[in-house]
Amino acid sequence: MARNTYKEDELLEEPFDIKHLLRAWIYIKQFSGRMVLALVLSAIGGATGLVSPMIVERALDVAIPDGNVRMLISLVVMLAVFYCLSIIFFTIRGHIMNNVSQDIIYNIRADIFKHLQKLPFQYYDDRPHGKILIRVVNYVNSVSDMLSNGLINVILEIMNLIFIIVFMFIVDVKLSLVVMAGVPVLAVFMFWIKNKQRKAWQQVSNKNSNLNAYLQENIVGARITQIFAREDENAEIFENLSNGCRKTWMKAIEYSTLVWPGIDTISVLVRAAIFISGLIIFGRGNTSLGVIVAISSYASRFWQPIMNLGNIFNNFINNIAYLERIFETIDETVEVDDAPDAYEMPKIRGRIEFEHVHFSYEPGKEILHDVSFSVEPGESIALVGPTGAGKSTIVSLVSRFYNLDSGRILIDGHDISKVTLRSLRSQMGIMLQDSFIFSGTIEDNIRYGKLNATRAEIVQAAKTVCADTFISSMPDGYESEVKERGSLLSQGQKQLISFARTLLSDPAIMVLDEATSSIDVQTEKALQQGLNAILKGRTSFVIAHRLSTITGCDKIMYIDDGGIVECGSHAELMRQKGSYYKLYTAQIEDIQ
Repeated sequence: MARNTYKEDELLEEPFDIKHLLRAWIYIKQFSGRMVLALVLSAIGGATGLVSPMIVERALDVAIPDGNVRMLISLVVMLAVFYCLSIIFFTIRGHIMNNVSQDIIYNIRADIFKHLQKLPFQYYDDRPHGKILIRVVNYVNSVSDMLSNGLINVILEIMNLIFIIVFMFIVDVKLSLVVMAGVPVLAVFMFWIKNKQRKAWQQVSNKNSNLNAYLQENIVGARITQIFAREDENAEIFENLSNGCRKTWMKAIEYSTLVWPGIDTISVLVRAAIFISGLIIFGRGNTSLGVIVAISSYASRFWQPIMNLGNIFNNFINNIAYLERIFETIDETVEVDDAPDAYEMPKIRGRIEFEHVHFSYEPGKEILHDVSFSVEPGESIALVGPTGAGKSTIVSLVSRFYNLDSGRILIDGHDISKVTLRSLRSQMGIMLQDSFIFSGTIEDNIRYGKLNATRAEIVQAAKTVCADTFISSMPDGYESEVKERGSLLSQGQKQLISFARTLLSDPAIMVLDEATSSIDVQTEKALQQGLNAILKGRTSFVIAHRLSTITGCDKIMYIDDGGIVECGSHAELMRQKGSYYKLYTAQIEDIQ
């Protein structure tokens, strides 16, 4: 793992692009009714809260000087009532918006997950899984609040600001103008600090993304790390990434901690100006103490919505970048998908035809060149040849994991590019060298091939592939829990469970890609009888490292130079003494 890994997501200067926000409307509009209700409740709650300074003014200027206890008690009761109403409205609004926020998270995350499952293998090969994960979890959490509370808060804070200004000017025009004089000073300060904050927090996000990706990869590759004694080197890389997170976080915090002191300083200066101006005017008998206190109270509230709008804007800037990456993931091209007029693949008999197939993973680097062959139903085909010759590519194309450059692949006369992927792949069983085991029980892992399978069917499948013996010897048998990626199982045991899973799905076409590579010779011999039963009546492709295991196949194709060099039974190819003969005899000599 190189030190310069994880450079993705390092573009910091993301402009505020309104098109991403407009596109997000699809996730907002379905909750618009609840959001409008929350906005109305917030507006009412805010308005009731702003009545308080006027009540205090009335108490200071009338009730207390006149000694009117009854009026004072009434004003106190009114103050308490308005305060309680404000709390109630804001509490209900918070409950509504929490539900809306979670619904938005659910919908966005569901769309991303559905799309991720359709993306080609190359997408996952080219990206650290930790970076994909952080988009699905962290970025979605961040933007959901922006799409729900953020939009409402913009309107609400503007309304609060208008209400405060109106209430201030109702109380006293001249002192209100004193408050407004501080706005240009605050605007300059906020523009400077928010620009610094935005860049700093974007760096924090990027550094956390890099750290998350590296950490996820090292957790998965912990065994390889210990095998090659890479602990010290990896710890150094992790320390560098972690230090990067710490430094950028501290830099961002430095700017964040300047916001409140700056605003408080401006607020104190403005309120001081209010009292100085008010006392001078008050001294001439034009302004009461209650008015000064009320304006001072409104002034202290006046800065809050302005600061909140600055925070919301800063949050929008950061989250628009997250939103862009979420949409970037959703917009990732699904290279292999159902055609608009795709139809259901009928029950497969198993005749397969390659007609002048050309294929390349990258433009200009052709892997298969003008490949044509046919396979009859029930035939077993072995694919052999040097590494990288295209053996796995052929079986991947039969499953339509990739689109062809040109040519056609037919199954029972149906062009597989014109049938639905689900109807095609649900009738195929594919066993890979790297057998993936999910967290859960062994029974659950086998049932993955047929979700409605009974316990008897699962046990029978396990017995057929010689997996029942080791499963039964485990403490909880088929109910035994296997950890993530089957960490408590050997590679051979994982492959046997995968065999049972594939067999249970009862596929019409079987693909075995180095499927017995991790199974010992003795188990493989016992398994071969089960495999013969599995493959009987099914069209099958077998890619095997040990050539002795494929001598009984109906046809053996030697793949090299982008095509089929030789094709025939084991006996026929041995008589030809060509490429297969040389490969087979060399392997026998190595064994001896």
